[in-house]
Amino acid sequence: MIFTQYYLDCLSQASYLIGDETSGRAVVVDPRRDIDEYVRDAADAGLTIELVVETHFHADFLSGHLELAEATGAAIAYSSVAETEFESRKLADGERIELGEITLEIRHTPGHTPESLCIVVWEHADDVEPHAVLTGDTLFIGDVGRPDLLSSIGVTRGELADQLYDSLHQQLLTLPDSTRVYPAHGAGSSCGKNLSTDTWSTIGEQRRTNYALLAADKQAFFDLVTEGQPPAPSYFIYDAVLNRRDRPLLDENERPTTLDLDTFDLLVADGAMIVDGRDPEDFARGHLAASINVGLGGRYAEFAGSVIPSDVDIVLVVDDGFEKEARNRLARIGFDRVVGYLEFPTVVMADHPDRVERASRLSAIDFGERRNDIDGLQLVDIRNPGEVEHGTIPGAISIPVGQLPNRLDELDATAPTVVYCAGGYRSSVAASVLRHAGFDDVSDILGGYGAWQETQPA
Repeated sequence: MIFTQYYLDCLSQASYLIGDETSGRAVVVDPRRDIDEYVRDAADAGLTIELVVETHFHADFLSGHLELAEATGAAIAYSSVAETEFESRKLADGERIELGEITLEIRHTPGHTPESLCIVVWEHADDVEPHAVLTGDTLFIGDVGRPDLLSSIGVTRGELADQLYDSLHQQLLTLPDSTRVYPAHGAGSSCGKNLSTDTWSTIGEQRRTNYALLAADKQAFFDLVTEGQPPAPSYFIYDAVLNRRDRPLLDENERPTTLDLDTFDLLVADGAMIVDGRDPEDFARGHLAASINVGLGGRYAEFAGSVIPSDVDIVLVVDDGFEKEARNRLARIGFDRVVGYLEFPTVVMADHPDRVERASRLSAIDFGERRNDIDGLQLVDIRNPGEVEHGTIPGAISIPVGQLPNRLDELDATAPTVVYCAGGYRSSVAASVLRHAGFDDVSDILGGYGAWQETQPA
């Protein structure tokens, strides 16, 4: 058996290639949209990808089932209760897919979403115990899939939590303790609140240590898994719907269009948003006015999708050579309206200093020394509620960064404003959003809340 996990750190997303060396037949599960790696690895191993299985309609990324089907001729498969605009195979609960010696067993596990399924992997059809189970977003390492993401489209979190409890206890915890658990996400994903940095575990380990599986009954389970969930990024519903639809395919090898400054300006004047993917420190030293800073060094697609509408054109500013990466990472969440990138941005800014703005960043010490001297200071904590529960700077207004664009009316655009997060990446995003919205005086705190804590007396 060839069993490969592909883990994408910037989205905390895992996908899988499972191949039978005796038959050369293979399946890919939950692929990302840039699919060349799966195709190349399958070819190198002498495998033919015959089937693409999606464990559910993903909300946090746009899946690559259509791209893989086009590239390989593979069929696309979902749970039998899923409805898609494109042709797809419907997998029944208990259905077994024979790849050769390897057998995949489908188990319907509604709860995170109504159409969620898990895949039990048997290395040999007559094995006493299965090798592994791919749990999608039903069971994570240290957590379970949140049941509240679809509340805005007609499915209550109570209904889903009830289904999730049953799926976990009747479909997954019936597996032997030795069964390896391979989920679709890890730490950092907004699909749960307590995900481990481990990328696999076992049923036995989760049975002993996973807080949600230790709940005494359904009510306790509901209370545990619905409390303290991070705000879902605004693009989640967009992706959950788009994953059901037929749509244009991504060519991950195509470079975005090169833009000179005049064309760049025309696009911005026509409504395109500038997404500057450089490091926050480089952005602070100089950037084009009205730019939103989402650094490629962090969770680029997630935060871009949290603060930029899905229905606007995007022009990129990135370090030379990173324009294709920036375009592809946005495409992973279905943000395909990248109309080009500014060529040689540092040269453009050097030649047009009148177009360049700087971003104010305060050290925690500077903030502490100047705080009481700033009349009308507006302090904004843009971390998630679970982070704020463990402490905040006194006097701060709490607005998670992903909610900021829709809650600007809660803030005074004329007041001197300081924003902070945990370490400084998200605060640069938030500060640039505020400047784009017309806030006159915005700074963020270098090192965020962690740096501020270090300045406080023991």
